[in-house]
Amino acid sequence: MKGKLYLIPSPLGDYDPAEVIPRPVLDIACGLKCFVVEEVRTARRFLSAAGLKGHIDTLEFHTLNEHTAPQEVEALAALFDKGDVGLISEAGLPAVADPGAALVALCHREGIEVVPLTGPSSLMLALMASGLNGQSFAFRGYLPAKTEERRSAVKDIERLSKSLNQSQIFIETPYRNDSLLKDLVKLLQPTTRLCVAADLTLPTAFVRTRTAAQWRREPVTIGKRPCVFIILA
Repeated sequence: MKGKLYLIPSPLGDYDPAEVIPRPVLDIACGLKCFVVEEVRTARRFLSAAGLKGHIDTLEFHTLNEHTAPQEVEALAALFDKGDVGLISEAGLPAVADPGAALVALCHREGIEVVPLTGPSSLMLALMASGLNGQSFAFRGYLPAKTEERRSAVKDIERLSKSLNQSQIFIETPYRNDSLLKDLVKLLQPTTRLCVAADLTLPTAFVRTRTAAQWRREPVTIGKRPCVFIILA
């Protein structure tokens, strides 16, 4: 019988995993010997803090990130012939805005059971705290990196939000956070609401929802930290 794929959440910051991940989930993670991870060093640190300190060198790690070729993903199917496998992303939930989704899709094609486990999602935490429409929302991932394309995308997303009364969720590479916020504040209609949610679950967490007009009057600097943006026109 083939092993299962366990989707193991990881913390959104550097703190005790037990603060945000249930103990039974950590116990499952600590019972596995084989992991597919986005970044080995981060995964080793997480598993050590989760309860495997002193045993990390006995574990088997395979990398799956944005550079992993399709044929390399297909080769991971052989791991399940030996037993259960854990999937860990860099932060939060595996396979959500994460290249690990390719392994989940492979498991479904191969008839391998997929077991999602409970943990923090920056996207859902931001939506919960935003006060925006939680009945209808869409995750847009990353906006284009090029300035003109990004500004065009912002206008398109705002129009879509207004026509559907739908919250639009997106993220950015941390070093471009402030550039994106500057564009949002400049381009959005004055009454469009914008939520900025940074460092969620950390002591430095920042969550504010204001209209674009209010953001213009009271600008902030986010800096290079994980951040989720949500607009509702």
